[in-house]
Amino acid sequence: MASKSKDKEKEEKETKPIKVDKWDGSAVKNALDDAVKELFTKKYGYKESHALMDGRLGLSGVAVCLALLALAWDYIYPFPQSRMMLIFCVVMYFFLMGIFTIYTNYYEKGIFLVALDKDKAGIDPDIIWEASSSIKRFDDMYILKLCVRGSRKKPARSGEMKKSIATWFDERGNLLTDLFHKELSRLHDSLAKPKKDM
Repeated sequence: MASKSKDKEKEEKETKPIKVDKWDGSAVKNALDDAVKELFTKKYGYKESHALMDGRLGLSGVAVCLALLALAWDYIYPFPQSRMMLIFCVVMYFFLMGIFTIYTNYYEKGIFLVALDKDKAGIDPDIIWEASSSIKRFDDMYILKLCVRGSRKKPARSGEMKKSIATWFDERGNLLTDLFHKELSRLHDSLAKPKKDM
């Protein structure tokens, strides 16, 4: 009985439309990004890779460990004795934050999804799909960029979709998921080619 109610709740959650405040650009962008993730992982069955996020978390984790080291060192050896260690930890912390900024701006580049189209036979390399998006402040244009590559040696193909968010949201702020997925599928299919060509 309990499992039936959980299944029913899950179905209602999946069929419940996504509703956001249309005037909140971040909420709109996040809702559309989540719809992109849903299409790639559920309809196409791609596996989401978290390697980019793991890199960011790793850098943050090292920075936090440095701060904790400075705190513990200062607790064990009060200030005058811990001066050099505190200087080292502060300098290293700011150095890591610089690397973190470079990582997010030049390597991650706003990518919110890395999806892997795995070869069922396990012979060919994974086809990698990357999705990044942006909405400028006080603007209604949602820009989605898709990039697909079969391997590092071959050039990547990319495509872009740029439309007003009013295209995919009704007056009450409900996301018209079917309409959005239809346009996104069109972009996906224009970039997808048989694995042999990749």
